[in-house]
Amino acid sequence: MSQKIFRKGFLALAVTAAVGASSLAQADVVIGVAGPHTGANASFGEQYWRGATQAAEDINAAGGVNGEKIKLVKADDACEPKQAVAVANRLVDSDKAVGVIGHFCSSSTIPASEVYDEAGIIAITPASTNPQVTERGLSSMFRMCGRDDQQGVVAGDYLVDKLKAKKVAIIHDKDTYGQGLADATKAQLSTRGLEPVLYEGLTRGEKDFNALVTKIRAADADVVYFGGCHPEAGPLVRQMREQGVTASFVSGDCVVTDEMVTTAGGPQYTKDVLMTFGADPRLLPDGKAVIDKFRANGFEPEGYTLYAYASVQALAAAFTGAGGTDGAKASAWLKSHPVDTVMGKKAFDAKGDLKVSDYVMYQWDDKGKYHQLP
Repeated sequence: MSQKIFRKGFLALAVTAAVGASSLAQADVVIGVAGPHTGANASFGEQYWRGATQAAEDINAAGGVNGEKIKLVKADDACEPKQAVAVANRLVDSDKAVGVIGHFCSSSTIPASEVYDEAGIIAITPASTNPQVTERGLSSMFRMCGRDDQQGVVAGDYLVDKLKAKKVAIIHDKDTYGQGLADATKAQLSTRGLEPVLYEGLTRGEKDFNALVTKIRAADADVVYFGGCHPEAGPLVRQMREQGVTASFVSGDCVVTDEMVTTAGGPQYTKDVLMTFGADPRLLPDGKAVIDKFRANGFEPEGYTLYAYASVQALAAAFTGAGGTDGAKASAWLKSHPVDTVMGKKAFDAKGDLKVSDYVMYQWDDKGKYHQLP
């Protein structure tokens, strides 16, 4: 081998080694953003992605996490449990994620979180409210929202104390989240001495609820409580109004999107619809600069947008506090330290639940916008 060829080969090896060392020095902090990026609930996936993306950009601009940049990976589960497990395995095996923001539907979060737990990856769901998300003893599963057994209490008490309900029809979508929330509300009504005059399930994806509306009318319900999401809630409330059913319509945090108005066919059908959701973070001073940034870019940070932003902030704080991306160490740090977020200071208990839940009631107006009630 000539000296010239040897020198070229040595130089190539040196460059390769230098690039490799540089890559290690500037390794990405890979975080999956898992949720329904397609399908009927894709509007929530967009809220997740917008919130997480803005958070990552802001954190990276401020120096990143332990000198490394956050890299987000979109993982679409379409709110389908089997698909959720598949994308969870992809995040672990192929994308080498060290943290996950997600999932959205509790029926997806619960099985996917088993994958993350086995891999030692910390996960924070901005939206999954079923109690079993954090009741299974998983050490690295957190949520940035409250629980159905808290939300159901607020809803049940409101129906009794504010709406003075006498005959409540409870409808659910047979899903882990929807039926779980409906049952939590039903349980609270029972403690207040009120049993439903109708308890029925519908199937996700259905659009024709006329037979169900006939049952609601026959039961003479003055309040209809729906545990489920906007793709079914919208058509249901529209068909109620079209058939002359004037009962108050109340739901939960899975209708907190402008798509609720679209699926209902217009604000004339969603006017006065009520829903439980966390206290509006857009009203807090903590996130004003971030909210202004969203709005300057033509996007209203509704629903779970700021929840996703805050979840990325919590992961970044945990990795920084733990001095690395080890899931066990980051989880232990997060359970013993409060975190400053766009939604205010958040602290987690030993299960990974927020120490303070702040569910309140919202109402839709005649312009197709929802507002927090005093």
